Amino acid sequence: MIRILIVESQPAVRKGLHMRLVAEADLSVVGEASDGQAAVDLTAVLHPDVVLVDVEMPRSDATANALCLICQQASVIILSMHDDAFTRARAKEAGAAAFVAKSMPAEALLEAIRQVAHTHGEGVFLQ
Repeated sequence: MIRILIVESQPAVRKGLHMRLVAEADLSVVGEASDGQAAVDLTAVLHPDVVLVDVEMPRSDATANALCLICQQASVIILSMHDDAFTRARAKEAGAAAFVAKSMPAEALLEAIRQVAHTHGEGVFLQ
């Protein structure tokens, strides 16, 4: 079972992600956070395998960096409405294992989750 923490400031988006992810037999949403500090706190307690972080949150780069440091078994996936080279580079520099545009089909997110969970995000940056 892949344990996931959702970090998204918009409640409706958080709920939609949660509903889609729990429909998968091998995925479990262990927590949700609406901001970076809550994400860091929950990651330290819940030890998720994958943390989904919305890039539009204030200080999302700092959040991704902190998550990568405090919970080294967790892989961070950055989610964004913006699908451009700058946003992808920003995600990679923050230490994320993957970037998924919110405009992509749900299958792209599911594939990224499974891939980074199985490789523990090591040596891979999925775009």
